[in-house]
Amino acid sequence: MFLNGAGCVIINLLFIEMEIITIITFIFVLVVLLFSIVIHELAHGSVAYSLGDPTAKYAGRLTLNPLKHLDPIGSVFLPIVLLLLALKTGSWIVIGWAKPVPVNPYNFKDKKYGDIKVSLAGPASNLLLAVFFGLILRFMPQEIFINNQGILLALSYIVSINIWLAIFNLIPIPPLDGSWVLFSFLPQRFQNIKVFLRQYGFAILMFLIIFGGLRWFWVISDFLFYLITGF
Repeated sequence: MFLNGAGCVIINLLFIEMEIITIITFIFVLVVLLFSIVIHELAHGSVAYSLGDPTAKYAGRLTLNPLKHLDPIGSVFLPIVLLLLALKTGSWIVIGWAKPVPVNPYNFKDKKYGDIKVSLAGPASNLLLAVFFGLILRFMPQEIFINNQGILLALSYIVSINIWLAIFNLIPIPPLDGSWVLFSFLPQRFQNIKVFLRQYGFAILMFLIIFGGLRWFWVISDFLFYLITGF
């Protein structure tokens, strides 16, 4: 009886420890994701402002203050639900978003390429973050990682998350940034395609995510991670 009881105690302690690790990892990934999205949105607004559109500035969105960007559903409610599911199932996925930065393209000095510049600014900011922290990961002495696995893991998460954000947002399906690039190049005779994608884009995107239609996404992200970090 004593051995059985001791075994139960050990199992319970291990379970509690795994819960703590899951919570800490989840919160860290969520914080990195949200700040990366904030920088993404700030990049949109900053480029729009440089092109003559002050809409984001007047809305108080040209700031790194996350409180100005948080979305009640995408930044608070959904992450909490996903954390509870992670604790229950032992496997987790982190999804979140911030409020889009308001942009008025009619204010752009560059009427021809303004939309494209603003749209690409977000993914470009995430790619720059990935490169910055990825180069730290590549050139930091390996002895530091051997003695501090947490640093290796933290930098890997930062690089991976920003690569994912950059690639994912370039998918040419609304409401992602890639759709604005696509629409800028589509001739007027393809107006029906624009209308269709704007109407059903989100549903198409969810279908692709749920049924594995974005497997190529992981191949590209893994390749870029290796290219930047050498791992």
